[in-house]
Amino acid sequence: MLVIEDDEGVAGAVVDALQTRGHGVLHAATAAAAAALLGEAELVLLDLGLPDGDGLTLLRRLRRDSSVPVIVLTARSAERDVVRGLHLGADDYLVKPVRLRELLARVDAVTRRVPAPPVTPHVVDADDVRVDLDARRVTVAGTELALTATQYAVVAALARRRGVAVSRQQVLDEVWGDATVAGSKALDVHIAPLRAKLDRPGLVATVRGFGYRFGG
Repeated sequence: MLVIEDDEGVAGAVVDALQTRGHGVLHAATAAAAAALLGEAELVLLDLGLPDGDGLTLLRRLRRDSSVPVIVLTARSAERDVVRGLHLGADDYLVKPVRLRELLARVDAVTRRVPAPPVTPHVVDADDVRVDLDARRVTVAGTELALTATQYAVVAALARRRGVAVSRQQVLDEVWGDATVAGSKALDVHIAPLRAKLDRPGLVATVRGFGYRFGG
């Protein structure tokens, strides 16, 4: 288990409580330190106010590569922050100060709910279209497409959830970091040329009133 928390007092109390419960615990006080330990974590407790960056950015990066359960533990109590954290893939969201018994109960609940998280596919195929998430490359009938960084990020966000309807807000949050900052039209500007380059009608389907779906 990985505790990402820069407040030494809070981190110490949380780590002690988890270790008393029998969990193996690693601690990181910064996003940079956490990035080196994420591969070893079976569950992550994530503070959002880190000294070297926003925890939501770390959560977005984590969700691109892993399905490890994440519980946000933060002082940010605004509804907007809670909604963003859950939309970006947090399994639970707790506001400080939190009672340690409640935290342990939430950890147990999330662990039971996600006993064996699925591995995010590294390559996604849809007919003759291939999205290689490791190489950040998209090919159609074996020919690599020249995509902009944003076009690739959009198609990757959809391809990771192949066959599933993905909301516009989820894509905006994942690609731009904040749907409200990006603006409601930002996605439309990139979807049209992306579809033209893919040249596969129906591959990126519009789910009316909700968002988009990649593949069948």
